[in-house]
Amino acid sequence: MIKVAYAVATALLLGLNANALASCQTERLSDLDAVGKTRLSVLFWDVYDAELFTDSGNYDTYAQRALRLSYLRDIEAQDLVDTTREEWERLDIKITSEHEQWLSDLAQMWPDVQEGDCLMLLETAEGHSEFYNAETKLGEIPSATFTEDFLAIWLSPESRFRDERDELIGASS
Repeated sequence: MIKVAYAVATALLLGLNANALASCQTERLSDLDAVGKTRLSVLFWDVYDAELFTDSGNYDTYAQRALRLSYLRDIEAQDLVDTTREEWERLDIKITSEHEQWLSDLAQMWPDVQEGDCLMLLETAEGHSEFYNAETKLGEIPSATFTEDFLAIWLSPESRFRDERDELIGASS
């Protein structure tokens, strides 16, 4: 009986998360095609589902990208910002005063996320980053360098989670 209740609860939660992912700013993605998707799990915790989109539908050639994360657990905004810094440092991205300003901007822009929430980065024609959640545009960082450095966390060949990176860029089978 407990196993059945657990299975039903899990199915309901997965259904809710799938609905959150499906409804997270889909209108903003109308000109983009899915490249790949993955789930990030650390130890035994599912953290988020990630999906990469490009205007070409592949990772090799594109003019515009979007990365959509649907969270599977609660995370405070400051933890997201701190993790961004840590990943940049791990990737040997030099943290300049400009990076410090971007991290400050993110801390002001991003909300705490709850299970089922989403955050999405949409790259503009200029290469800038617009951030959205399910309800609204959260803000913009008008820098192509920021966009490249931020997306490197997921898309760099040196990404911490290489299997998930390969799934995102459509390189895994």
